[in-house]
Amino acid sequence: QLLSAFCNTFHTCNPLRVPNFAFAWLELISNRMFMPKLLMVKNQRGWLMFQRLLVQLLHFLEPYLRRVQLNESTRLLYKGTVRTLLVLLHDFPEFLCDYHFSFCDIMPIPCVQIRNLILSAFPRNMKLPDPFMPNLKVDLLPEIKVAPRILASYTTTLLQQHLKHDVDTFMRTREKRLLETIKDKLRLPKKDSLLLDTKYNVPLLNALLLYVGVHLPQHGKTLPGQGGMQQNNPSLDIFMYLAHNLDYEGRYLFLGAIANHLRYPNTHTHYFSCMLLYLFADTTDEVVREQITRVLLERLIVHRPHPWGLLITFIELIKNRRFDFWHHSFVKCAPEVEKLFQSVAYTCLGTTIDRQSDGELNQAQQGEAAQPAVAGAIQDA
Repeated sequence: QLLSAFCNTFHTCNPLRVPNFAFAWLELISNRMFMPKLLMVKNQRGWLMFQRLLVQLLHFLEPYLRRVQLNESTRLLYKGTVRTLLVLLHDFPEFLCDYHFSFCDIMPIPCVQIRNLILSAFPRNMKLPDPFMPNLKVDLLPEIKVAPRILASYTTTLLQQHLKHDVDTFMRTREKRLLETIKDKLRLPKKDSLLLDTKYNVPLLNALLLYVGVHLPQHGKTLPGQGGMQQNNPSLDIFMYLAHNLDYEGRYLFLGAIANHLRYPNTHTHYFSCMLLYLFADTTDEVVREQITRVLLERLIVHRPHPWGLLITFIELIKNRRFDFWHHSFVKCAPEVEKLFQSVAYTCLGTTIDRQSDGELNQAQQGEAAQPAVAGAIQDA
């Protein structure tokens, strides 16, 4: 009851209401006498209360992070937020695992580091397989068959503009005109678009992809080598339509929403990893392939940690000859870009890529030590 009273008080004086109190507020909610005790309350009864406080903090920071306008005070508040999330990642990773969806709804596009921190969380009773291990068979891992717990009311979000009804109707009827209706409902009114600096309703898009994604394994015939991907599946039709018919901004947000599910080994990580790889292989549009690569690379060239699912997806993309990654025009458009990709490949695989020998993996030069992290390799490049 005492902790609940403190939570209600902090909720009342959160930074959105009392900006001048933001630094003291963050220090209070992250204090070792409050945050750990609240999160260790029996039956996780304190989790929702602390999630509400963290959401308020992220909402307060969002406009500054979206416009990348960080003065000294905002930068200091951002650093405090990162440190709080690092404590949660280390001591209460399950909390970040369960609420990751609601946090990612708030994160603006440039906020890659905080997003990676949240998506890197995995349960303490799980030992992550080494993503750099040669011949890692992801689809044979026992954890890959377990669905993650997501504590978010994404189906309620879909009730906006009756989008859930449209999706359910398409699942039953396959009526093509509904795809255009679904796409149009993802756009914001002009007034909101100018206020938020985007044409799209990002929380609605995120909810749509999760709702559609959980239907992926339930019908149809599995495609060879694509794990959860299946032919004759209405969910797959929705993904393919959005990937090819959204404009550049919409597709970038769409692919980013998929990448938000590339986390620790679970069914969602597997489905959405297969989805990105399937889109890359199936499309004939080079722009779609370039945007898929951009979304993955942007999340890899920042400092660690990097989500496990992100690493295994990118490694599969650059290593599997089926995707012919090294022969695409966007990889070779400029020497510095090609060197960037080579550095990432060297970090991930411990080898260099020789384009002249048709994608064969050559041994790295003797005496060169593999860089410990992708970020280090990029800086060297």
